[in-house]
Amino acid sequence: MEEPGFFSTIFEPIEYLFATLLNYLYQLTEMLGFGSYGLAIIILTVLMKIILYPLTVKQLKSMRAMQEIQPKMQRLQEKYKDNPQLMQQKLMKLYQDAGVNPAAGCLPMLAQMPILMAMYYTLFNFDYGGVAPSFLWLPSLSETDPTYILPLISALSTYVLQKISAVSMPNSGQQTKIFMIIMPIFIGWISLNFPAGLVLYWITMNVVQMIQQFWVYRSIDKQSDKEAS
Repeated sequence: MEEPGFFSTIFEPIEYLFATLLNYLYQLTEMLGFGSYGLAIIILTVLMKIILYPLTVKQLKSMRAMQEIQPKMQRLQEKYKDNPQLMQQKLMKLYQDAGVNPAAGCLPMLAQMPILMAMYYTLFNFDYGGVAPSFLWLPSLSETDPTYILPLISALSTYVLQKISAVSMPNSGQQTKIFMIIMPIFIGWISLNFPAGLVLYWITMNVVQMIQQFWVYRSIDKQSDKEAS
């Protein structure tokens, strides 16, 4: 199976690091008496998400702050739609008063992308060294899931993660609601053709993201309640 695209060469140094870590984690599971590449993938994904947690916090806080001022932004856009220059000035004033930076939500996400993409390319064509990489009901992590269970779980976990985000940000628009339907279907569809190990990584990442997102938004809400009282 060939790697998907020549851009994978950009991430080769990080890919090598991830592949090495994955092999070490497999050896660790072997020492514990149950050698499993599936478990090694899960552990590596969790560790990666923990390392990226500070960036995740910044991204989620910025997203929440932008969502909270969304109604005011819409009113300004409607009021000054015939004067774009004045509208931009009013929006900038709104951002300053609210202490919000529109780019703050994008920068942490962009910083995470090289790591996430390197993980993707690492698992897409990972060399399991002749070991039969079976896991749970999966005959091989290097092949697609013949039962279609994993692609279904990947689609479901993507939907649940987006649903949690929508509940946490109640002012989501119609485009967000449409995206919530299209994205899980797309993820489930492409998962049908991806190695099971890569789909397992995506599912694990979704689950950890749900936990982190719940924790961050819970902390924000507690802080808001404390300041209100």
